[in-house]
Formats: sequence, C-alpha cells, structure tokens
Amino acid sequence: MIFGKAGFGGAVADFEAAVSAQDAKRSGKAFVRLQETFGQAREPELLDGGPRLAALLEQVPPGPRAVVAVLVGACVERGADAERCAPGVLAGLRWALEQAVAFADAWAATGGGAFPAPDGGEPGPELVERVGFEAAVGWMTLPQWEMAAVAMLNHPGVRREAGSRGDALRLLGAVERASGLELKSLAHALLVLDDEPLVALHRTSGTGYLLRISGIGDNFQLHTLLADALIGGGHVAGHAPSSQEVAVCRETPGQVDTVGSFDLVAPDGELIWNEGTPADIPVVDGVRLLVLDEPSYRRTWPAGRFFPGMRGDALLERALDQEETERWYAHVSPAKNATG
Repeated sequence: MIFGKAGFGGAVADFEAAVSAQDAKRSGKAFVRLQETFGQAREPELLDGGPRLAALLEQVPPGPRAVVAVLVGACVERGADAERCAPGVLAGLRWALEQAVAFADAWAATGGGAFPAPDGGEPGPELVERVGFEAAVGWMTLPQWEMAAVAMLNHPGVRREAGSRGDALRLLGAVERASGLELKSLAHALLVLDDEPLVALHRTSGTGYLLRISGIGDNFQLHTLLADALIGGGHVAGHAPSSQEVAVCRETPGQVDTVGSFDLVAPDGELIWNEGTPADIPVVDGVRLLVLDEPSYRRTWPAGRFFPGMRGDALLERALDQEETERWYAHVSPAKNATG
C-alpha cells in the first residue's frame, strides 16, 4: 500500500482490505478512521482514495454506504477524477432512489401519514419494522446521495457519460410525487444541458440568434449569459450585465447583484421562469426555441451559478438571416401577461 497505515491513505487501504474480506469489525474501525482523517488528507491521498472508495461502494453495507459516497464526492471536489468515481456513486444513487420509491409505497400501505425527514441518520427500529431495512436506509440517506451525485455531475465528462440520468429523473419524480420531498439540487443537476443548440428570438428587434449552451444550472444564470451575448455583444438594445455579473455566471466564485434584461418566453407565449432550468425551454424542430421579450417588470437577483462547482456558458454562434428568423417566428404566439 502506498501510504502505509497513517492518515487518510492508510484508512482507505484498511477499509478496502476489510470490505474485500467482509470483515465487519475491521470495516467499522476503518470507516471511523476515514471520517476522522479526511480533513487532514494530502492531495495525493485524495486523488488516489476517491476512485478506490468509489469502486468499493457496491460492496459496502447499505448503512455506511452513503457516507462513503459523500467522502468520494468530497475527494472529487478536491481534485479526484470524477469520471472514475462517478459510476459507483451514480449506481448508489439509483439504488437509493429505488429504495425511496419502495419506502413511499410501504409507507402508504401501512397507514401513511407525515413522512419522516430524511436526515442521513440511521433508521430506528420502528421505521425498519414498518417499511424494511433497505427501504428505510434508502429514504433516510437521500440527502447524502444528492450531495455525492451533484459532486460528480458538476463535471461535463460525467454528464456526457451518465446515460442513466433519465432513469434517475424518473425515479426522483416518483419519489417527489409520492412523498412531496423535493431534491432540487439533484433534479437541476440531472437536467443540465451540454453543447445544446438554442435559438433565441428577440421580439422587439425581430432578430434571431443561434447559441450553444453548456453547464447552466438554472435560468437566472442563463438569463445573465444571454444578456451578455446579445446585449453586451451589441446585437440588441437593452440592459447589459457587467463583466463581474457575467464572470460569476461562468466560473468565477461568488455572486453579484444583477437586474433582468428580458422576459424569457416559450413559443406558445407562456413565461419561462428564471427559477426553472434551460431544459424547460421547448424543443421545436429538434432545437430549443426561446423568445426574448422586453422585461414586464424590474426584477433583481444575485447573479451567480446554481452549482458553484460547474462552469457554464452561452456562446453565440451566429445571427440568423431574415429567412431563417421568419421561419422560426412562424412557431411563435404572442406573449401572455406575466403573473406572480
């Protein structure tokens, strides 16, 4: 073993050996050491330990599995290879979501009532007796799996390879419908688009533009980046965000107050709210189609990234010619009045 018995590297090696040997007592001691030593871990230990722990996740018992996944996510946030770590974490997420669906079904079948808060703790004996051990663990550890999965999905390489994102969204939707539990960060991360073409029609000027968007967590972020590309780029009139406002929406840490430049509108005239995601923009003829109207009221918010670890961008590829623009406008209805 590279790091001997000391520190996080040693704890990883001990945990790996104990799990492989199915030695519950030794696994438990190494599991405690993993948590105790992580804060002082050196960079080489994190780069090595993250993928090794991720590869073990399927063999780790359900109880501590989510904590190990969180440690893997923390290693990735500090430089470990997300693409090597993601398969184990995302498989664990799917397991937890499947168990949470089973939990909701069992909960309803045994009398219903208010759902217990999933706080990451061990389920008590009454809960286990009511719904079963794995279902109870899956439900209780959902926030930890959300944290670990988002750490993976911050990386475009993981998002490109995560073919199971649709399944995870389906399971997440089933959990939310059955229980009312909202895992907003996970939902937004699973919906992030990359290298996605977007046609934006600026209604006031009658012009149209082809852009390509990647890594954008919500429509607040998209709004600012669109305003920079089109208004800041001198293509249409309006309020252009400052360079600082744009930078924090791309990759600079922090937030900067900004003001809205548009109403974001679907082709059918309905508003697309800033609180949503670019995946809310309808697809027309294979391309997402967005109308930009003059802002119906003044709205401010702190510009920044919904996912601070995810780089986002909206790149203008070209202005559409008149014929193209008219063809896209043929799909567009008049704007409807904003409410709320």
